Amino acid sequence: MGPFGVTIAATGRYVPERVLSNADLEKMMDTSDEWIVQRTGIRERRIASEGESVSTMAAEAVANALRNAGLTAADLDMLVLATVGAEMGCPSASCLVLDHLDKRHGLGRGTGGAFDLTAACSGFVYGLNIAHELVRGGAYGTVAVIGAEHLTATQEYTTRGRGTAILFGDGGGSVILRRSDDASKGILAQTMHADGSRWQDLYIPEEEPRDFPGKRREPGDELPVSIMRMNGRGVFRFAVGTFADVIAQTLEKAKISADEVDHFVCHQSNVRILDAARERFGIPPEKMAVNIDRIGNTSAASVPILFDELTAAGKVREGQKVMFVAFGGGLTWTASLWQL
Repeated sequence: MGPFGVTIAATGRYVPERVLSNADLEKMMDTSDEWIVQRTGIRERRIASEGESVSTMAAEAVANALRNAGLTAADLDMLVLATVGAEMGCPSASCLVLDHLDKRHGLGRGTGGAFDLTAACSGFVYGLNIAHELVRGGAYGTVAVIGAEHLTATQEYTTRGRGTAILFGDGGGSVILRRSDDASKGILAQTMHADGSRWQDLYIPEEEPRDFPGKRREPGDELPVSIMRMNGRGVFRFAVGTFADVIAQTLEKAKISADEVDHFVCHQSNVRILDAARERFGIPPEKMAVNIDRIGNTSAASVPILFDELTAAGKVREGQKVMFVAFGGGLTWTASLWQL
């Protein structure tokens, strides 16, 4: 069998209703809207409410994608969930998503495979690359790939924690991959990297037991929690360099120029990092969309959330070339160039 073509049959997203603005953060810590916007481009972010978790937000996102594709959970041969925030040690959050699709969304009982993937902010694109090969080789016909995070639960909303608390929001995004007889559809080139020697630049220690599903930390609370640690300057320097490098490597593998790519759908970490890449390759703003100003950094969820926004707006169309790019803790960095 194979190789087959692979299509992105549908997309979906979910972002919580609650908004945490820069003005709200000014009341919790020594910061200002001007300081945050100048350094990150973020004006507000969405945060999960009581009862929302990685698995519930992931389920909302993939349920929307399934409905857009006209499918049910029973149609899925595999479900891949990229996250660093599974609410239990066992079972996986992906199995909880299958349960939610049936009981919360009425999309039927899915019994295809399901697993979590942890590669921090690179997780969704890692998962997309892996899932593509499962479908292209003929082993599976329909695979859901999800990125979902609840990173506001790992933040300390005080002046001490402002280095990361200003950055992160919650949410989920998903795509449905399907087998196609058109072998030209799918990934033209992909690149995945990791440098484990730099893990201490960005990590979340397990100092306290995980909260049970649905229990959350509110901004301003002083509850015991595993707080994210980040070497901000080190991560910024890493991101600026590797972000551009992985784009260049992937373009070289595909033997095309940046001008031939219709959309660069990039991890939303910092507008300064995105601007640096745009300037290096001469990419016009309309080809590298930004939503970090209103969504914040949603880690593994940022790429699929943005891609669903572009798809829903009619900006992404069949026949276009799209490059997905991400970098994050690990340290990890990756890109995936698609022919839609």
